[in-house]
Amino acid sequence: MGSHFESLLKNKNMAYIDSDRGGATPSRVKRVAFVLVEHFSMMAFTGAVDALVTANLMRSATLYEVLVVGTEGETVLSDLGIEIPVDCQLSRLDERQLDILILCGGYRVQLCANASMRTKLKAANAAGVVLGGLWNGAYFLAEAGLLDGYECAYHPDGRTMMSEDFPKVRISNHSHVLDRDRISCAGGSSSLDMMLAVVRDDCGKSFASAIEEVLSCDKMTEVIDVSVASIDRNPALPQSLKTALELMRNNIDEPLSIVEVAHCVGISRRQLERLFCHHVDASPSRYYLELRLTHARQLLQQTNKPIPDIAVATGFVSISHFRRCFHQLFDISPGRFRKTFLQQLS
Repeated sequence: MGSHFESLLKNKNMAYIDSDRGGATPSRVKRVAFVLVEHFSMMAFTGAVDALVTANLMRSATLYEVLVVGTEGETVLSDLGIEIPVDCQLSRLDERQLDILILCGGYRVQLCANASMRTKLKAANAAGVVLGGLWNGAYFLAEAGLLDGYECAYHPDGRTMMSEDFPKVRISNHSHVLDRDRISCAGGSSSLDMMLAVVRDDCGKSFASAIEEVLSCDKMTEVIDVSVASIDRNPALPQSLKTALELMRNNIDEPLSIVEVAHCVGISRRQLERLFCHHVDASPSRYYLELRLTHARQLLQQTNKPIPDIAVATGFVSISHFRRCFHQLFDISPGRFRKTFLQQLS
């Protein structure tokens, strides 16, 4: 058996495997500044920041440094009435030290010309900084003439105004847009997807998908314990494959044979294998093993069950076989994994 995860479950488990393996890594820490405008959307801000912080947690080295910037004062009032402390003022921000600068808008943000902000944005643009806007934050980029010729995502309530006032800006119907060195999203819920797209460009698709597994697991109507978001949220998935996946999830402690799964689904083993290889990136037997070991990982983290009991609960008749399979996929023994996880919590 080859080592490490092969199926789409690798994204769900990436945070718990050797954090330096897999995917590209930026050559240096990227500095991302979020400029908070009075009454900014807390949801949009935290969604974007959450993607970057989670990326840092899933690698041993810091990938992104987040700076919170205000326009005046030591705090900025959000749309929820919660004040957020800032690291520095926009006037003191050294744009030459930045990689990305994002303006955080919101439903009640006052959209008006701001000479000092315009000057700083133009300086950042001249320094090669990627510029972005959350919700209606892109207004300030457009007002500074920095969105001419670019596609821009914008909150639906303001698209007519943007089209009238800034005819050289291409207003998009998409929830988020990455257009060369400009990034934007239309509201509070789309900031996470926008920033995941940034991480995807920096670190690769599988790493961004791993972050999405952590942060977006509850987007489904029914939240499954060991879910693969890309599969379980896919309405176009063949019903036979959905049934097979459900059978496997419901038979962790006493695994079915692949022949039994195929028989229950009503297709041949070869048909089942083709479906798994096409949609899950692994054979049925391989996926089933990884599913059981993912469940074992959760039990090691969330319970005090002895390791032999966890082996039995995940369908292993031999404790040595369980230890060997777990080590092959996670690069660490079950006992050491539990000890390391508890140390991280303390």
